[in-house]
Amino acid sequence: MKRFSRGAVLALAVSFVFFLKWAGAETIRVLILDDQTRQVPEGTEMVKLLDRTEGKLLLHDRPYTGKIEVWHGGQGLYLINEIPLEEYIKSVVKSETGRDWDLEALKAQAVVARTYAVFMKSKNGHFKYDITSTTLHQVYNGDVQDERISEAVKGTEDEMLTFEGNPIEAFYHSTCGGHTEDPGEVFGKSLPYLKAQPVKCELSPLAVWARRIPLAELGEALQLEGITNAAVKSYTASGRVREVEITASNGLNLIKATELRKILGWKRLPSTAFTLQLEEDALVIDGTGYGHGVGLCQWSALEMAREGKNYAEILSFFYPGTQLAKYGHPGL
Repeated sequence: MKRFSRGAVLALAVSFVFFLKWAGAETIRVLILDDQTRQVPEGTEMVKLLDRTEGKLLLHDRPYTGKIEVWHGGQGLYLINEIPLEEYIKSVVKSETGRDWDLEALKAQAVVARTYAVFMKSKNGHFKYDITSTTLHQVYNGDVQDERISEAVKGTEDEMLTFEGNPIEAFYHSTCGGHTEDPGEVFGKSLPYLKAQPVKCELSPLAVWARRIPLAELGEALQLEGITNAAVKSYTASGRVREVEITASNGLNLIKATELRKILGWKRLPSTAFTLQLEEDALVIDGTGYGHGVGLCQWSALEMAREGKNYAEILSFFYPGTQLAKYGHPGL
């Protein structure tokens, strides 16, 4: 009889638990949001299923396939699309990356998108949906047919990033501007596999940007009257702005830079890596990067791929200490 070491038995047991825990991740339920429909159900909101069908749906010129459900709640109607996870990943990769990206960068995006989706499913599985279709989580634009994207997803089929046997919270963003950010500065929590570090992303169209925001616009957004000045109050360890001090008729007001981005809009203020300068009745903001800066920088991943790194090397850089594993396959 073949004997196994204690370590081998423990590893097999962990793999079996991993298999049991994630084998149900074959489909995902997506709450469809868009520019017209942004609300998500509140935690205590009562919702009722109105209709369920399976097939194809065209919504705002976007095709959706799989199971379609319409729910009614206190805030209105909610549309949920349940589809195979790998088909969902194809759409996310297509929606989150650019045309003609290198295959290894697309593979890295596929693994990160899959990991994030499985993590969200484990977190939100008690509700009617697992994840939303916008940048609130990650972008999903319905059914896509793209051979290159399909090749990238197929080449990483079932793979996701794990830490201590569980899928990680795989944050990612468009453009870091030269340095990624600590998750504690953005999401209020530290994660052992996410560290702030320098990295290149000069290929991005938002590697450098400038904005001119009138003080009247700023005052309306912040609901402050008589704004006369704004200045950076503090910085994070990575060099991003942590707080902005705004002088208004009611005195000095401190606002977190992450909150300022949310209020003004992600595109209006692309990142928190910026400088401020007052010119007449407006703020001139010069900045770098696009997004919160945590985790994988998509344009940096593209640069790494073009330098010859494969997707596993790219992921290892942005998520140190993690391992690649396949959900639903014990021992991998």
